[in-house]
Amino acid sequence: MNALDSIRIRSLAGEPLSLTDLGGQVLLIVNVASRCGYTPQYAGLEALYRKYRMQGFTLIGVPCNQFGGQEPGTASEIETFCRTHYEVSFPLTEKIEVNGPGRHPLYRWLTDPAQGHPGDIRWNFEKFLIGREGRVVARFASDVSPDAFAPELARWIAQPDRGAE
Repeated sequence: MNALDSIRIRSLAGEPLSLTDLGGQVLLIVNVASRCGYTPQYAGLEALYRKYRMQGFTLIGVPCNQFGGQEPGTASEIETFCRTHYEVSFPLTEKIEVNGPGRHPLYRWLTDPAQGHPGDIRWNFEKFLIGREGRVVARFASDVSPDAFAPELARWIAQPDRGAE
C-alpha cells in the first residue's frame, strides 16, 4: 500500500474511482482540457492507452478549468467531447483544481517535494508518470507530446521492478 491508495477521487460520471485498484500498474496522470492548444494530445494519449493497457498501464485524464477557462463544460459535455472527437476510452475524473488553495489531494501528492517533481502545474496537459511501486518517476511539460515520451513509458512498462530510479 502506498500514499496514492488513500486519495479519493470520482470518475467523470460521479462514481468513486479507486486508485487502490490500480496498484502495481504504471500510471500516467494528465490534467486535460477540451479547448486548449494541446487538446489534440488526446489522440496520442488514447493511442498509448490502447497500446499498453493490457500490459499493466493505466492513463487517467483529469479535467481542470484553471488555465484560461479552457475546460468550462459539464461532466456530460466533457465526456461527449472526448468520446466524439478523440474516441477516448481511458478513465476521466471529475473536474478538479490542480493548483492553489483548492488543489485536489491527488495533485498535492503528485507535486509534493517528496515525490521528486515539485511545483505548481503550469498549464493543461502536464503529465505525471507513476511507476509500479507507487512513486512519481517522471513529469512531462504540456508541450511534450505523447510520442516524445512513449519510449520512456515503454521502458517502465517492460521493466516492472525498476525500483526508485
